[in-house]
Amino acid sequence: MMHVLDARMDIATFLAASIALLATPGPTNTLLATAGASRGVRASVHLLLAELVGYLLAIMTLRIVLGPVLAAMPLVGHALRVAVVLYLLHLAVALWRHGGGRAGDAVPVALRRVFVTTLLNPKAIIFAFTLLPADGDAARLLPFVVTLGLSIASIGGGWIVLGATLRRGLGSLVPATLGYRCSAAALALLAGVILAPALAAL
Repeated sequence: MMHVLDARMDIATFLAASIALLATPGPTNTLLATAGASRGVRASVHLLLAELVGYLLAIMTLRIVLGPVLAAMPLVGHALRVAVVLYLLHLAVALWRHGGGRAGDAVPVALRRVFVTTLLNPKAIIFAFTLLPADGDAARLLPFVVTLGLSIASIGGGWIVLGATLRRGLGSLVPATLGYRCSAAALALLAGVILAPALAAL
């Protein structure tokens, strides 16, 4: 894959690209916003740790382990895409079922769920093979990794705050369980978007 960043590009460029990518709605952001709406900011902020660890572990694994395999065996990439789609659909079904109960019965977004969802988030592939420098050693990569970590925490926190703010703003007009149903629909739609290119290539 072609890398956007080369030796001439600086942290500011990487930061701008990272913020743009992380701010885009996706499976992790959907869960964070749902948590913010259902539990509030203070009770959801610990989920940012799961997001951070999930992203960094996924990126490191992709670069070190799967990078050479994906280059040599394209079928592995298709299998990875299918695995991501299946997990997103599983998550969508779970959220939809939670949305079918009473507001007080809705199961909160768990730390493990955010971690696994982030681990399978397609954005990690873009960071691993497109945004991060391809040939950098540990010393060169460190500033980019630190910048990425701060961006993940900041943008993720923003999604939690957004969910909590929307919930407070709508108040009693919208049931709390509706957020789970909307999140489920968003994840199902995202799964279709991810799967569509693979189906078109058949």
